[in-house]
Amino acid sequence: MTETITKVLDRVNSPEDLKKLELKELQLLANEIRELIIKKVNTTGGHFGPNLGMVEATIALHYVFNSPVDKIVFDVSHQCYPHKILTGRKEGFTNPETYHKYTGYTAPEESDHDLFKVGHTSTSVSLATGLAKGRDLVGGKENVIAVIGDGSLTGGEALEGLNNASVLVSNIIIIVNDNDMSIAENQGGICNLLTELRKNNGDVKDNFFKALGFDYRYIDDGHNIVKLIDLFKSVKDTDHPVLVHMHTIKGKGFKPAETDKEPFHWIIPGTLDRLNEPSVPQTESYESITKDYILDKISEGEPIIAMNAATPGVFAWDKSFRDKLGSHYVDVGIAEQQAVAMASGIAKRGGKPILGLMSSFVQRTYDQLSQDLALNNTPATLLIFWGGIMGADATHLCTFDIPLISNIPNIVYLAPTCKEEYIRMLDWSVNQNEYSVAIRVPMVLTKSGIDDTTDYSQLNKYKLVEKGEKVAVIALGSFFQKGKEVCEMLKSNLGINATLINPRFITGIDKDLLESLKSNHSVVITLEDGELDGGFGEKISRFYGNSSVKVLNFGAAKEFSDRVSMEELYKRYHLNNEQIIDDIKNIL
Repeated sequence: MTETITKVLDRVNSPEDLKKLELKELQLLANEIRELIIKKVNTTGGHFGPNLGMVEATIALHYVFNSPVDKIVFDVSHQCYPHKILTGRKEGFTNPETYHKYTGYTAPEESDHDLFKVGHTSTSVSLATGLAKGRDLVGGKENVIAVIGDGSLTGGEALEGLNNASVLVSNIIIIVNDNDMSIAENQGGICNLLTELRKNNGDVKDNFFKALGFDYRYIDDGHNIVKLIDLFKSVKDTDHPVLVHMHTIKGKGFKPAETDKEPFHWIIPGTLDRLNEPSVPQTESYESITKDYILDKISEGEPIIAMNAATPGVFAWDKSFRDKLGSHYVDVGIAEQQAVAMASGIAKRGGKPILGLMSSFVQRTYDQLSQDLALNNTPATLLIFWGGIMGADATHLCTFDIPLISNIPNIVYLAPTCKEEYIRMLDWSVNQNEYSVAIRVPMVLTKSGIDDTTDYSQLNKYKLVEKGEKVAVIALGSFFQKGKEVCEMLKSNLGINATLINPRFITGIDKDLLESLKSNHSVVITLEDGELDGGFGEKISRFYGNSSVKVLNFGAAKEFSDRVSMEELYKRYHLNNEQIIDDIKNIL
């Protein structure tokens, strides 16, 4: 890094400092910001390609507009790092000791320049319409700008937002950051529309955005700061809806990310240090088991289709796997609602959809789970990945899927504890036609070594693993191993031979088994890797509510934790084995 570049960034601690720079210095500033992002994200992990692609545009935005008086809303906000650097949070990118000071998403508690805490997609235009309407109601004059990109236009709410933004009779500016990508390849007709506009420099007869009513502007080089500044100046203080279509390169400035965009959307720490190292053979995992299962069934002639909503990397559905599937693969784009409804339609017509969803994104399609899927009782298979307590940002917590899914009628939600159970559940789900089925896929692969022969059509039958007395431990899914450990500690510490139960079914209770425990058990504990409120354990508590059996539920509190370590969360939720034993001792 040259001395000149360093001096430019040293002089910029706010948007007001940025406006004092000469135009020729702005590209030097962009270069340094890009270097900071590369170094920081390689150290901490995080969104890589989206942030590199927004550097120049962010500089131009803050050069022209007057944030925080003018309101800028970043969709998903995984392209907000340049924005944070320019709005007083530079230390989070220049000093390794403070790399973790700021979240990876916009956060109002960090800065007045951030309007919303945003981490899920397709929301910025809708939020901006509200800001604009609120401004007009109270007599404000500021600009309202929504930034949307990385495939977010494929989400239904983005189109709802555009539909409403286009008829506002006041200032609203939509900036479409078109980098020809979603997280993986962009999908669908919206993608084709953007491609056609790019090919023709924004000049096409059937321009969707113009048809909606927007004053449409196009810029082919979204990395030319001077042109961006000129364009933004021309739309600043507009009195009508404007849409700026901006062509950028995802991963700009880092060649491997420009060339192979998908794996550089989000990276883990140290990724760039390992680029030239030989690839490590992949070990067996639930992801690999799922891929093998799907390919095997398709080879046998089964009408299976693997589906996802723009996040194939969550399930390790890499390009090689997708290419093998051919027409047996559908990526609906960032549109979980479409995914669930489409899966229901496929199942209704005789196909066998297997839809992968990340736990954090399940809430985006709640109505479709309830209405389009469960109410119609269509036999689609949903695989819920990454469900569990984790130290993630508040925007991407995965603790809520059990309460969300398990309380919808007609859905059978299953929780395997090992490879053998997972394969059996998957096979049963795909081959039955009576229920909508979801399977909560554990993060860590375990094996029992014994084939599972359970008939899962007999709903809500728990597995009695160890028969004991006094204390019963009902340990769900990925917490089954913790349940075994608690039983061992009860025996060694308190001399109690506890009963251990693997419930397998999240959506119902085994009344006969639970009733039988009343005769020689005074305490029942439940363990679940998710939120307690509305969760699995409360079903057990409700069953024993009018009896003498006492119930302890262990799981996560109802909260938006934000980058809290797993160590702290387990301590907070009394999930350490020693804490569980102490709680049992206190209630006995």
